Amino acid sequence: MSDDFRLDMGAPWLNLLATRGRHFGPQPIERIPTVERLRDWLARVELTPLTPVTDADLRTAHRLREVLRELALSAVDGIAPKADQVSPLTAFLATEPVHLAALDRLHRSAPPTAGAAFARLALQAADWLTGPLRHDLRACPEQDCRGVFADPGGRRRWCPAPACASRGRVRALRERRRAGS
Repeated sequence: MSDDFRLDMGAPWLNLLATRGRHFGPQPIERIPTVERLRDWLARVELTPLTPVTDADLRTAHRLREVLRELALSAVDGIAPKADQVSPLTAFLATEPVHLAALDRLHRSAPPTAGAAFARLALQAADWLTGPLRHDLRACPEQDCRGVFADPGGRRRWCPAPACASRGRVRALRERRRAGS
């Protein structure tokens, strides 16, 4: 199903980018169009807030996603970010304490609000974009996708979406056949 969550991009903040599929195509796929879907997505990435998710939180999630998309694509493309691209991310980086507990495994405290969950995603993204993990970021070459994903081995060509790889392989085969004629 095309509106299923993509949780295979390599990190929760990258999975947030994938909540809008075919972003650059004529018919993007919105995977978190409602508060309920946002709540479900936050649960899937283990960031369920203690307070209810609101319509304002949904708008904030969409805004964070697009702020991160711009910065991630700039990093992949080797383009220095502009101050007006960085300041919105800085606004999400409000410090929010995370408490740890040693139970059956190491547990972290649940975010008190959706905003605190977004702060954790923003912090994760900032760590990736400013540290050595930025070198593992790739963008899908499919022009309607350009999904950003982690590729620590440096061997992936397309994002984990099977459709992107299939379209890319078919296009490459056609080009080889055309060149061989």
